Order: sequence, then structure tokens, then C-alpha cells
Amino acid sequence: MPLSHLYSGTCLGLNALLVDIEVDAARSDKPSLIIVGLPDAAVREAKDRVLTAVKNSGVDAFCLHCTVNLAPADLKKEGSLFDLPIAIALLRSLGTIYKEKYQDYLIIGELGLGGEVRSVTGALPLAMLAKSSKKKGIIVPYTNAAEASLVTGIEVIGVKTLREAIGFLNDTLKIELPQLAQQEKRSQPLVDMAEIHGQLQGKRALEIAAAGGHNLLLSGPPGTGKSLLAKALAGILPELSHEEALEVTKMYSIAGQEVTHLRHERPFRAPHHTVSYAGLLGGGSQPRPGEVALANRGVLFLDELPEFSRHVLEALREPLEERQITISRSLGSSTFPANFIFVAAMNPCPCGFLGHPEKPCQDSQLQVARYQRKISGPLLDRIDLHITVSAIKSSEITGTSSAESSQVIRERVVKARHRQQKRFNSAKTNAEMTVKEIHKFFPLNPPIKAILDQAVDSMHLSMRAYFRTIRTAATIADLMDQDEISEDALLEALSYRS
Repeated sequence: MPLSHLYSGTCLGLNALLVDIEVDAARSDKPSLIIVGLPDAAVREAKDRVLTAVKNSGVDAFCLHCTVNLAPADLKKEGSLFDLPIAIALLRSLGTIYKEKYQDYLIIGELGLGGEVRSVTGALPLAMLAKSSKKKGIIVPYTNAAEASLVTGIEVIGVKTLREAIGFLNDTLKIELPQLAQQEKRSQPLVDMAEIHGQLQGKRALEIAAAGGHNLLLSGPPGTGKSLLAKALAGILPELSHEEALEVTKMYSIAGQEVTHLRHERPFRAPHHTVSYAGLLGGGSQPRPGEVALANRGVLFLDELPEFSRHVLEALREPLEERQITISRSLGSSTFPANFIFVAAMNPCPCGFLGHPEKPCQDSQLQVARYQRKISGPLLDRIDLHITVSAIKSSEITGTSSAESSQVIRERVVKARHRQQKRFNSAKTNAEMTVKEIHKFFPLNPPIKAILDQAVDSMHLSMRAYFRTIRTAATIADLMDQDEISEDALLEALSYRS
């Protein structure tokens, strides 16, 4: 029987890698199927699924000794997506598949015992791999066909059973290509800015955060609208570009979530304070994205910030600074993009009423200090905008509202982002400026620098806070349609430092 081989793939981090599947089969009195090439438990169990699915598809393969090699041998193979390609390679060795057509396709899919082809994760990045590898197309489970069809320029063959795959590869069955997925329409924001009464400073801070990609901390008594403000932020962010939408959609595909269209809406992730380290940062023997990666290009909102585990919060330092998260394991490491706007909300004290004009605080100074120390200085230093959300008056609630809508504010945000795109010749925001770029695009004249230097001494700002203040002032200048940082822009930026 001839040695057969074909191509499949696996996801490592955000990237997909080719896997060469080789099958050697020979007649034997002791039938067996051995899989080598660093397979995990799910891949090793494929031998039972494959042989049973092949038998139930009308082919006798129980008198064979088969060796399956998954190359490269030093790359750990995980998951059940190798079932279908292993079965097709085996059927090619048996002569059941007699045409060479299978070599033009990258093949993925899990098999049921009856020969059904079940969905897998990562169909989108694997379809992109098929295109970059100059393959004619990709054979996927029927339920993954719409997701894979987001990649144009290749054929996407969705099969429901192993019999269908055999028929297609032997040209005895024609399978229609799936219809292209419809582009997602922009939905209504979670909360419209016009629905939020009062809180003018909070709304202004949201506009600056959205325009420049800055992190934001909202502190104030319970019931003042901190969560509402955070949810309104997503509604004033500009739509994702095509490249950004592809990156975001790819992340959700790898995470195993259903994908039927490119996600042009920016993600808004709000994990509960009981989230684990792996849930927030990502993890697993084969690293999977956590909340920080799923929030990429969008918003990560942590409500009741001091209630989160300190260990979990301190782990946010790297993604907030590097805008990516690296998860290391014994067999290698995976890096996921984590370029998000971080929004946190907290009460000023355990009871929540410290500084309230009418309700007295019931906590001792020691309790307040212990509560506030749950948030470390280095973490606070990475937050550009510190806002106190005060209790609003009854007149602000019952009065006629003339607040701007999210659409109006979004137009100003988009205009400011266009200035930044022109400045950096990329989708980079002011919050991502390097120190070299700060000196190049926003050199401070002597009077402005003197004000900043005085603020550094009086407010005890760190070097990190120094440059973050300049970045915030640059965004305020963009919103004011100015090319240089003015005194007003700098003073407003300094007012947002704690």
C-alpha cells in the first residue's frame, strides 16, 4: 500500500502552522493504528474515532497496521481537528480515495463514530493559512464553512460526513461553496451618552480615552453611574478597520466562539471579580486567550476593582505596558495581542461613601487605607485618567436633558483618530507613542515644559506618569484640532492624574 500524506494545521497563539500528516498502512493479523509526532491525549484517541468512522462509512480498515506521523515532530499537536485528515490519508493508502485532488486542500475536522464531521476551533486562522500556503482551498466541517468563507480567494468545502469528503475528493459528489457571510451592521451602543445625566467630567474623560486609547479609572460612591459610563465608552469608539476586524475575529475563532461574520464592533469585556488568573490572562497546556486578549482593540472593564484578586490585578501590568500577553509553557510560549482600553471602577472606601456630601463614611482610616492599598501604585501609574464620579443632584436627574448623543461624540473621536493615523502613518493611537515619537511630534516649548516640571515635583509624578501626561495632552490637542500641546491641554491632562 502506498505511503500517503496531506496537509492539515494547528493554531499556536494567534498564528496557524502547517502540519504534514503521513500515513503508512500494511495488512496485518494484529490490526493497530499508532500516532506519533508529539500528540496529546485527544489526538491519541483519534485512532479509535477514525477506525470506527471509516468502518461505519463502508470501508473495512480493521485488518491493517497503520502508522500516522504528524510533522513537525517537535510541535505539540492538540485537539480533535486531525481526525478527518488522518482518515482521508488512510483511505488514500487503501485506494478508496484514488485521485490526487486531496493534495490541493488543507483539511481539518473532528469525526463522530458514525462518520459525522463535527466542528472545530480556529477555522478562520486555518483558512488564512491555506491561502498563504497557496492551497486551492480548505475542507472543513459544514458548521465551520461560513467562518472559513470570510477568507476570500480560496475554495471552502464544508462537509457533513466522511462519505461526503470521499465523494468530493473522488469527483463523484459536487459540494456547493458556502455563501459569503454578511457584513455585520453597527448595532446600537450598550448605553448612549445622552442617557447619562450629569457627569460632565466623566463624559469628557471618556471622550479623551476613546480618542487616544487611554486607560481610565472611575472612583465614586455607589449608584453614581460608574458602570454606565464604562458601558457608554464602547459606543463612542470608531469602527474597526478591516485588518483590525480580522484580528479580532481570529481571536474569537481560536477561543472557540461561534463566528459567522467579521466583527466590526469593538469588543467590550467585563469579567466578574471572581475571574481566575487563567480566565483573565489566558492559559492551558495549549495556551488559549483570556479576557485581556479577547478585549483586544476594544475595552476591558473591571468593576469593583479592589474585589479582584491582587495576584490577578498585578498580572495586568505587562499587557497594559506592552499591549500583548505572553503565556509560557514547558513546550513553548504563545503571544496574544492585548491592545485594549482599560477601564476600572471602584468605591473610595469599603462602605463607598467617603467624600459623599450627605452620607457620612462609616469606615475607619485604617479600613480605608487597607481597602485602597489593594490597588498597587505601579498599576495606578499605568492609568492615564483618574476621575472622581460624584453623586448627582436631583435637578440633574429630573431636568430636561440636552446631553450629546454617542453619535455626536463619536464623530469628534473619529476626527481625532484620523489626525493620529496621519501623524503615525498607521492605526497607532497617542497612548501608544514611544518616547522618541513624543520628542518628535510634541516637543514642549519652555513655558509648557516649566509647568510640567513643576507638576512633577509638586505631584510626585513618576517618569512613566510624566510621559503618559504628555500623551494625554496630545490627545486633548487633537480633539481641539491643534498641532501642538497648549497650556490648556497640559493643565487638563494634569487634572486627570491622581
